[in-house]
Amino acid sequence: MKILQFTIPVAHDKTVIVQQDNLPHFYPYLHRHTEAQIAWIQQGEGTLVVGNNMHSFKSGDIFYIGANQPHLFKSSPEYFDLQSGKSIKALMVFFNPKGQLSSILNLPELSALREFLTRHDQGFKLPPVYNDDVSSLMSDIQSSNGPDQLMNFFLLLKFLRRMNAKLDPLSSIGSSINVSENEGIRISNIYNYILQNYQRDITLEQVAETAHMTPQAFCRYFKKHTGHTFISFLNETRINEACKSLTNGVFESISSVAYDCGFSSITNFNRVFKNIIGKSPRCYLDNYLKNVG
Repeated sequence: MKILQFTIPVAHDKTVIVQQDNLPHFYPYLHRHTEAQIAWIQQGEGTLVVGNNMHSFKSGDIFYIGANQPHLFKSSPEYFDLQSGKSIKALMVFFNPKGQLSSILNLPELSALREFLTRHDQGFKLPPVYNDDVSSLMSDIQSSNGPDQLMNFFLLLKFLRRMNAKLDPLSSIGSSINVSENEGIRISNIYNYILQNYQRDITLEQVAETAHMTPQAFCRYFKKHTGHTFISFLNETRINEACKSLTNGVFESISSVAYDCGFSSITNFNRVFKNIIGKSPRCYLDNYLKNVG
């Protein structure tokens, strides 16, 4: 089942659709579909863009993406190099809570599951402590069929609802944001340009040119469809990459991370980092190392 922009082909004899991806890289365009999606990243790393927010992902991560949420799994640049030998592997489970499942979810006994899906329609990243349990349940869905597959799917929903954890939404804008298929491709090209060039001093004029717009028209368009200004999105991209570098542990100093991520001033880096993350880079790193320890 190949995911296309804003729609996926739905098997008429399936209520729950399981898709195993083994590809050089993830699908590179912003897209959405009426089906909610549970994505288990079995192999690969990069950046997940959902609505107006972005999140790092790596092997083992699991995400719940709500129905109609515009999203893009952007593989790291090395995955687009055919000589790298890298590839991605992911298990996806799709289901439409307002499709054939709606009559089941409307049963009084399943009201708690229905309320859970409604409450988390902006998606969430699974807390790592639950990754093993959920990946095992997803494997059970993949290896079963017929009524067994459907029962395993509801066991997965039951487990997700009973998690004792705060689940932060993946995006702060609603899934009803109006983005056509052509606009999705255009925004994807803008995202890809920024994600591939964040390390250098890119200008508004350069990124507007990729969208074939004047800078003024681009600013209005980008703000309307993403909720971001160009600068705020660029800064979040850079800080997201900085967090990856800090937690990967392969860096010479915090200053080197700042410069490698496109900041020309450590003072500006510290200010932007604290504004976005809520703490200084040093505090962020210390907290991470403490939690790992």
